[in-house]
Amino acid sequence: MKKKIGTKILAVILAAGMAASLWGCGGNNNGSGDSNRKDPEEIAKENQVQTAEDEEAGEENAADTKEEAGNGEESGAGDAEGSQEPETGKKTEYPLTITTYGSDGTELTTTYEKAPQKVLAVYQGSVETLLALGLEDHIAAAAGLDNEVPEEQKPGFTKINYLDEFTPSLETVTMLEPDLIFSWGSLFGEKTLGDAKGWVEKGTNIYMNTNTHPKNGDVSYQKTLENEYTDILNIGKIFDVQEKAEAIVKEMQDVIADVKEQTKGQEDKPSVLILESYDDGFTNYNAESLGGDMVTQLGGVLANPDGGSIGKEDVIAANPDVIFVVYMPYSGDDPEQLKQEKLNVILGDEAYASLDAVKNNRVVPIMLSEMYASATRTMDGIVTFAKGLYPDLEISE
Repeated sequence: MKKKIGTKILAVILAAGMAASLWGCGGNNNGSGDSNRKDPEEIAKENQVQTAEDEEAGEENAADTKEEAGNGEESGAGDAEGSQEPETGKKTEYPLTITTYGSDGTELTTTYEKAPQKVLAVYQGSVETLLALGLEDHIAAAAGLDNEVPEEQKPGFTKINYLDEFTPSLETVTMLEPDLIFSWGSLFGEKTLGDAKGWVEKGTNIYMNTNTHPKNGDVSYQKTLENEYTDILNIGKIFDVQEKAEAIVKEMQDVIADVKEQTKGQEDKPSVLILESYDDGFTNYNAESLGGDMVTQLGGVLANPDGGSIGKEDVIAANPDVIFVVYMPYSGDDPEQLKQEKLNVILGDEAYASLDAVKNNRVVPIMLSEMYASATRTMDGIVTFAKGLYPDLEISE
């Protein structure tokens, strides 16, 4: 059903790719490098529709999705509900100029003469964004899944070539001859996908998830919901499926707007810590993080808006109303077991027993993929945060 790229992977290259993935999430336990990850064949298998009957239905659904969304240069986007209306639907006018980022963190201008036909998508959010937009027929190859794609995307995933390298080597990428490489900033390196600007100079466009682009020198930047919206909308423009992209973003914005409306009279906003445990401390997702921006836009107040790494004393001193516990199951992990282990770092330590969040049963798990370069999973993150912040509120999904 899918072809494999038959290149051999040197252990050094694989290790470098894993290290790059680890760095890309911001350090500590946030990365995707996991020695227990299943091999690519197992990852691909668990993302397939499960039976021959399901597969047949899946292929029919994928064909329907393609018809609804249009296929790049041959057709435009349908309306927000998916039906095609070429007379009124918003269409991309090529050539299209899109600004993304280079491997050095500086802005990089790219130009599209038409919708790309051979895309290499590497990492969860990149693959899922394309599948959510019905663009599986434009994917020449994909790699880098840590988790299963959503059930509704599995029929589309069944049609694509999933590589036998988690982080494709430069050799593999060159052999694929893609016209677009869509991935995280940490993966555009000499030992992985190659230099971003170098690809553009050679005629292959790249699109880098905005919230993962490298710092420009020592200048950091805030990772925001707006950046996630922009990425989805830009991909919609590039592939001439703008209305489908706009519908995805609007659903996210509508939930936030609804929460704000329901809580506008609430004077005391909940204070929050977003914590990922490691060794003897925590990564605190602060005001510069996407998770921090989600909480703030939903009306929460970050109890420690500045700290990156914090210790037990900092958590106790902050005494937030809500603690969101970050966990990230990789292929091979038991998600429920991992989630409970992370929760127990707080719930199982007597030192935290007096915290308001613990006493009031407001220690809430959230997956890293919902709040870090979350792409189309951003909706899941918004809902998780909203329910944790306002447990008595009716949250639309």
